[in-house]
Amino acid sequence: MNKLFNTVVVAQAAYIFITGIWPLIDINSFMAVTGKKTDLWLVKTVGALLLPVASCLGMYRYLNADKRPAILLGGAIAVAFISIDFYYALTDVISDIYLVDGIIEVGFLLVWIIVAINVKRPAGSESHSISNPVC
Repeated sequence: MNKLFNTVVVAQAAYIFITGIWPLIDINSFMAVTGKKTDLWLVKTVGALLLPVASCLGMYRYLNADKRPAILLGGAIAVAFISIDFYYALTDVISDIYLVDGIIEVGFLLVWIIVAINVKRPAGSESHSISNPVC
């Protein structure tokens, strides 16, 4: 299960990092793919907020820490993007390209569910506590 955890944590961290940094580096190519935006400051703010999320998530690949916070973070961000992507793309508020992102996020969520079902609590941890939280 560690191999699956390591794979999904690195893949999702990389995906979040790329989608977060892209509008900060080249907003024009970002909009060419995702559609015209009116509030560029908001697009860049969301991009900037995704960078520490990606960093925090990616750190778990290299830590010998309780994996439950990473599972929660990875699953929660997938649910957030699934909700926004599908709702606003299907109501024609945002470009249909966001449906592709939504499908990718569903994939991440499904893998996180598999990991969560199979994760073992660290030795000595109480059922109600999280040991060694990182983020």
